[in-house]
Amino acid sequence: MATRPGAQHPRVLFQAAGEEEPPQRRLGKLTVKYNRKDLQRRLDIEEWIEEQLHFLFGCEEEEIPELEIDIDELLDLSDSEQRSKLHALLQECDKPTEDFISGLLYRIKGLRKMSPQLRK
Repeated sequence: MATRPGAQHPRVLFQAAGEEEPPQRRLGKLTVKYNRKDLQRRLDIEEWIEEQLHFLFGCEEEEIPELEIDIDELLDLSDSEQRSKLHALLQECDKPTEDFISGLLYRIKGLRKMSPQLRK
């Protein structure tokens, strides 16, 4: 039986005879392959996209037309193809979309593509 020194709340760890240390907690597969900074950046971009779509369509999330803005798909395209793809996706929007498109393209610059086996 061992206790961890310096813990605010004492914690008792049981060890089997002959076992020196408990195994270290392994990082999840996703955080090993991609560092947290990259994952946080992608999440921030996705949240920004959602906020902007609410503004552009002037409605709640449930009322926004079915749009799938796939960041990884955009990363496979040239700059002009990215712009064309986004214009096509946003054709139903009544408000000007150029600021959104420019902002999104700026934000995804330098972003790494996620491997297909980890994507949804």
